[in-house]
Amino acid sequence: MPSPAAFAAAPNGSGGQVSLSGDWTAAALADAGARLKHDFGDTAGVAFDLSGVGRCDTAGALAIVRAAKGRLDLSKLTAREGVVRLITLVASAEAEDADAVQPPRSPRDNALEIVGRAVAGLGDEVWGTLAFIGRLTAAVLRVIAQPRRMRWTACFSQVQRAGLDAIPIIAVTTFFIGAVVGLLGANELAQFGAQVFVVQLIGIAILREFNIIITAVLLAGRSASSFAAEIGAMKMNQEIDAMRVMGVDPFDALVLPRFIALLVTVPVLTFVATIAGLLGGMIVCWTVLGLSPQFFFQRISQTIPVANLWVGLSKGPVMALVIAGIGCRQGLEVGGDVESLGQRVTSAVVQAIFSIIFIDAVFAMIYMELGV
Repeated sequence: MPSPAAFAAAPNGSGGQVSLSGDWTAAALADAGARLKHDFGDTAGVAFDLSGVGRCDTAGALAIVRAAKGRLDLSKLTAREGVVRLITLVASAEAEDADAVQPPRSPRDNALEIVGRAVAGLGDEVWGTLAFIGRLTAAVLRVIAQPRRMRWTACFSQVQRAGLDAIPIIAVTTFFIGAVVGLLGANELAQFGAQVFVVQLIGIAILREFNIIITAVLLAGRSASSFAAEIGAMKMNQEIDAMRVMGVDPFDALVLPRFIALLVTVPVLTFVATIAGLLGGMIVCWTVLGLSPQFFFQRISQTIPVANLWVGLSKGPVMALVIAGIGCRQGLEVGGDVESLGQRVTSAVVQAIFSIIFIDAVFAMIYMELGV
């Protein structure tokens, strides 16, 4: 049975001495630590004699250290060598915890810290992006120099999963977008008796903007998150480290096939979105305005230059590079825990959608200046 922890005081000419006895363990400590702190915590220069202590664990050592209130003098500590080492270790840990306590900060300091961390994070993102582009460029050059390094099986698999499997959702979404544009245009233009111009509105909106925007946004939520989750899970399971040990470059095996898959499929998906959007607008014009499908497509071919179609399709490769790059890079940045994986997948989707909107705005200004 453990012996209850106890202590007794005796004057020694240098501020007092405390003799401890019994077992100073978690099971036998009870309130001895609190009473020791109350009786001798404010006394300077107290010497502790632990020669009568049977067993001592971290709970007992912590009670002794806290009783001294940070003024424990190890030179006045009488105890076995193992107990001295234990108390020294606990005293050091307690001092570190006390130093780690931060004083209250003002709202201004907190705001400055948030801004500073955001700027530093932006710098890290820029540097990491440049490093990723450099490694990707090196991988592309290696494949060009040695075409046998290309993993065509992985490319075809990604074309199927990231591209062709997305056709139904993209077609349905752009179909309803075209219908909505047609309904809004018919409602507004009816006030001026110009319902016939809704055909041009649908054609311009779908051919130039909505086909690629809807396709890219859906792929950002579908493929960018998938890339980040797949590569991130492989990194968490140390599969990427195993690939490096076997001499396989992760950029050749994981990143490059996903880039090629999106480069191939995004223009195809954009064309599918164009057809679906025009069909949605055509059905609205047919049912609401009474304009026949023949009239709808004839007016589009006569009044809308084919250059508008190429404007929308020309954005596809750039969007594909951005979506694949952000998804793969965020996946490679995943740490060793699930929380990091969730953060990186969320960052991949948010960054991809923001980049898509920004790039589309840049393209719009460029084509405006060129008069296209």
